[in-house]
Order: sequence, then structure tokens, then C-alpha cells
Amino acid sequence: MASFKITGGKKLNGEITPQGAKNEALQVVCAVLMTAEPVTLHNVPDIRDVNKLIELLEVLGVKVERLGNSSIHFDPKDVDIKQIESPEYHEKAASIRGSVMVLGPLLARFGRGKLPKPGGDKIGRRPMDTHFIGLQRLGARFNYDAQDEFFEIDASDLQGTYMLLDEASVTGTANILMAAVLAKGTTTIYNAACEPYLQQLSSMLNSMGAKISGVGSNMLTIEGVDSLKGCEHRILPDMIEIGSFIGLAAMTGSELTIKNCRVDMLGQIPRVFQRLGIRLEIRGDDIFIPAQWHYEIDKLIDGSVLTIADAPWPGFTPDLLSIVLVVATQAKGSVLIHQKMFESRLFFVDKLIDMGAQIILCDPHRAHIVGLNHEYPLRGITMTSPDIRAGVSLLIAALSAEGTSTIHNVEQIERGYQHIDKRLNALGADIERID
Repeated sequence: MASFKITGGKKLNGEITPQGAKNEALQVVCAVLMTAEPVTLHNVPDIRDVNKLIELLEVLGVKVERLGNSSIHFDPKDVDIKQIESPEYHEKAASIRGSVMVLGPLLARFGRGKLPKPGGDKIGRRPMDTHFIGLQRLGARFNYDAQDEFFEIDASDLQGTYMLLDEASVTGTANILMAAVLAKGTTTIYNAACEPYLQQLSSMLNSMGAKISGVGSNMLTIEGVDSLKGCEHRILPDMIEIGSFIGLAAMTGSELTIKNCRVDMLGQIPRVFQRLGIRLEIRGDDIFIPAQWHYEIDKLIDGSVLTIADAPWPGFTPDLLSIVLVVATQAKGSVLIHQKMFESRLFFVDKLIDMGAQIILCDPHRAHIVGLNHEYPLRGITMTSPDIRAGVSLLIAALSAEGTSTIHNVEQIERGYQHIDKRLNALGADIERID
């Protein structure tokens, strides 16, 4: 288990380019399985979760060639569906929650699949009902072995249908969408997720010969086709990294320029940070954050405390609530953070309280933060990263704190953030990795 030793209180300066979007990459990498022709993906993030998923594709027979500069060439011509029975497939699929995304492509192209009970972050219950019910509506038949914790799925005759999803699940929508692309007839998915990741996946599949309409809305219509061809596709910059860097600049009083952000796909992210009082400028496709030591949280029109809550797109993404919470600890004013989706995602606040933050955890979903306005800096402590987003939030807190902090289990951070220590050190941070 690796750790970061962080000497805080240093101002950062310079330019940083966000990695490719982790959540999109997990979907489009799996979409490679839907064709027998070559696919080239650009701007692929070099992070643990994506790399493990690529290894899983290699077990299935996909030939992978890394072209450099974050581009990867995939040749899925010789995929062997029998490999889903192999111990190596079982081991690798069980090691990453993102492996659930191979299910739709395997069912679409081969009519069968096998999947372990997914793992992932310990942030609360993450049921797979939306995935499975949607695939069942298309004609898939599931059998769960409780002893081995594996699902076996038969989808030899997928048929298009109408369905109303019980929740606008991003990964659930993606899985159902990929299965429906090669199903017979027309499928309509209502209450579909419409995040940029889904828009990108739909665009990629359409370039491969799929017939998906309604992209960007919550109603997708898919006319099934017989097969898909190869393609080239570029992954969006990671909006969660972009939000993390905005928060980092504010917490450390640093001047940063975030390059090539695809600002048109960021939704409410810039506005939410502005409501925390953070000044930022959109310069073409870049975001410039000037050095600012004080930022004041907005109040509601009637003067009451601002509430920031997550919601399905185009609402504010839940993956940035941990960052917003940390940034609020040094703002002027107070804010209520309402994490609606996961009941354990705010449980890292005890570490921030130990660092000197003024936070009241109201219940598993809500935290009230009273900002210190940088009058009382956080202090360095030793802590452990519980999940990806909480981990990088603690890293930001440590970089702003007085003294030295140690964060254990940084592999959790590295599941979602590419070479984060080296990239931040290049801006003036002092992060030492200890293996």
C-alpha cells in the first residue's frame, strides 16, 4: 500500500491539462467488444480502473496496442466468448466495478455473458437493478449463483422494446443502450441518463453504424442493426479533474490555468464554484483561476444558507460534492452540502474535522460547513483515503494545510487521477510518494 507525504502551505502556479474522462473511458473501452473491426481511442486516461478494464478485454482476446500520447488501438476480431469461464477472467472482472460495462456489449455481440458481483468504492449501496431489469426487458435471462457471487446471462434473442427506467443511471443506461444497438427491432429508453459520457458513447456507436436518436435527452430511440464497424473516437477531458483543479487553486490561493476543458460540456460546474465565491475566467476553451486568498459563499435570495446538492445531469455531478465540501472549509460563510445518491460518501469529514475544519455531519447525506475564511488554516494529520473522490479531496486539504500530512491507500486516488503527484509537483506542490 502506497502513501503520499504532503508538505502543505505552498502556492501553485502554472498550466495543467486534464486527463481523459474516466467515466467515459470505462464505457467506450467496453464498446470495443461490439465490433470485429479495429477501434482507436484517443485521450485514454492512464489510471488503474481503465487499465484493469483493458486487461480484462485482453483476457477475452482483444489485441491492444498503445500508440503513445494517450492513444490505444484495439483489434477485437478474435474475441473468444469461452474465456468468460476462465479463472483469469473471473479474477480480473471481480477486481473492478467497471467490469459491469462489458455485459451489454457481450450480450449484444455474442448472446451470453458472465459477471461477478461488482466491487468498487465503499460509498454506499450501488444496486445493479437498473442494468439487469433493462436487459431483461430486452429478453436477457439472469441466473445468480449466491455461493460464487456470479451472474450468468443468456441473451440469445434480444428484442427491442419500450422501457421506463426506475432511475437515470449512467452506467445502467449505457449497458442497456449497447445491448439494444444490436437487438432486433426498435428500443425506446425513457428516463435515460443524458450525461456527456452517454452523449459521447452514443456518438461513437453512431459512427460505428448504430442508429441512436434523442442523444442528449432523457429519451433515446435505438433502431437495431445487424453489426457495427470500427471507428476512431476521442474521449472528453475529465470534468471531475477540472472541478478538482478549480478547488485546489482556491484552497491554496494559487493561480492556475486549466487547458483544453471542453467548457461547452461542463454544465453547471463552473457556476457552482462561482457560487462559492471563486473567481474564474473562461478563456476560449481554457479556465483561468487567479490567485485569491478570500472567497465568499453566496446566500439564497431570501438570505438563507446556500444548499449545494447533486442531481442527474444537467444537475450538479455527485462526484464533485466532496471537492466542494473541502473548498467550503476555507470560504467565508457557510453552506449545506446534500449528497443524495450515496449514504457513505460524506463519512470522510471526520478527517477534515481532525484537521481543524468546522463541519457538522447532520446525517449520512448532509453536512453543514462553516468556512474559516483562511483565518485558521487546516493542520496536517495522518489519514487514509476511503475512495477516489474523498481521497483527492483530502489531498487538496493537505496541500492547503500547515505542516505535513500523510495519506495512506493512495491507490484509491490513483484509480481515478493520472500521475496526480507528479503533475501537481510540476506546479509547485510538495508530494512525496512512499511505496
